[in-house]
Amino acid sequence: MPANATPVLVVDAASRQVLYQEEAGVPWYPASTTKLMTALVVFEALRSGDVTLNTPVMMTRNATKQAFLESGLTFGRTMTLEDALFAALTASANDVAVALAEAVASDEASFVQRMNTAAARLGMTATHFSSPNGLFDKTTVSTARDLAILGLEVDRLFPEYRRFFQASAVTIDGKPIKSNNALLTRFSGTIGMKTGFLCASGRNYVGLATRNGKRVMVVLLGATTERERNERAAQYLTQAFDGRLPAAGPVDAVQNRPDVAPQDMRVRLCTDQSAAYEASRDALYPMGLPGHETYLRDTLPEAVHAIRTWPDDNAVDVPVPRQRPS
Repeated sequence: MPANATPVLVVDAASRQVLYQEEAGVPWYPASTTKLMTALVVFEALRSGDVTLNTPVMMTRNATKQAFLESGLTFGRTMTLEDALFAALTASANDVAVALAEAVASDEASFVQRMNTAAARLGMTATHFSSPNGLFDKTTVSTARDLAILGLEVDRLFPEYRRFFQASAVTIDGKPIKSNNALLTRFSGTIGMKTGFLCASGRNYVGLATRNGKRVMVVLLGATTERERNERAAQYLTQAFDGRLPAAGPVDAVQNRPDVAPQDMRVRLCTDQSAAYEASRDALYPMGLPGHETYLRDTLPEAVHAIRTWPDDNAVDVPVPRQRPS
């Protein structure tokens, strides 16, 4: 795989035909796009009646010890499962994703097992999950192909839950947290889905949009900046809607590459080498920079979902289980 290449996959959602791809079968760290599988497993539990949208989701010690938290939630705070889905998918709250898993399954490990069982059932042959939130673990891997299949199936199987991907912001007890998916307010027709970022993965995107009866999915992995991720995703969508990307076979026929190790982007994105690498990427993808064309031309109203929490008076403080090193 060329050193500057990062995976891309564009798919017609109705026909499942690939419209464009670059390295779509190369393993990658999925980061928070993992939460698409968390959502699918929760949606399955809702459909089977194991839980409801009003099921309480409590912040456990295991949940509150997750990294990179913006929610501000503390041990024992509780919300409905409906609100927890918005927190995990719109705010990308890593702690709430774990609490959600523990509310649906007997524990986090059992939920992760359901995630991997679902991945195998969907034919995601190069994917393995180790958590509900996608925080870095060298065993958590996927590909653009597999993530496209996941996103397409979530959208196809659970149309009644599309609203969970369409909010552009939430408030948690009045604290505003915006989605990192700028297309929701800058590219008309955007349905949503999920972004993700780790230093190891770069900025990932799994997104759907619809225009004039055509529905298109874009998976973009390893972008350097949010501008690059958003502009490139919008560019591919624009090209697909304009008919400039010809069909090139079914997405399921894209070959995964288990022989290739996932790239670790940390040196390029999160060290003193980052400025030079970012400059090289800006030269490759200047869209949206001063003096260059932008594909984010629309101004759309925000859709904000308000989340309210309450204390669980029966919360029991138990030791956090030890985690194996990643």
